[in-house]
Amino acid sequence: MLIVVGVPVYLAWLVRVGYLTGQRLPAGDVARWVPPILLPPAAVLFCVMAGTTWWMSAVARTPSPLREPWIAATLVFTAVTSVFCGVAAFDDPDVSAGLLSVVITGLGMAGLFLIPAARSRQLPDIVRRRSADSSDDPTA
Repeated sequence: MLIVVGVPVYLAWLVRVGYLTGQRLPAGDVARWVPPILLPPAAVLFCVMAGTTWWMSAVARTPSPLREPWIAATLVFTAVTSVFCGVAAFDDPDVSAGLLSVVITGLGMAGLFLIPAARSRQLPDIVRRRSADSSDDPTA
């Protein structure tokens, strides 16, 4: 449900707030079209690639590479840019605008991150393996 609802809402949100944020720049500035055109594909690319990296490590039973600085940096960049555009798009930004932007960004990025796992044919095997591992652990 997170992927089906959260991702389209997030991408539509990025295009809309990117457009509104870009319109606040001077009329002759080329950068006014950067947020609505580059932010949605960058968010998809960074989140899905991080999710793919994480999922491949879960399947291979190796340590998660999400601790790599470049992966964390791309996700933080995406989140900060998305929240910034969300707040900057409002005429009178306040706490509710910030909270709305944070919630939509969080849900959308989580949905994008989970797409590789949801599409994997190995998901049922991984879930069974993890549940068997946790039931064998006496500390669980």
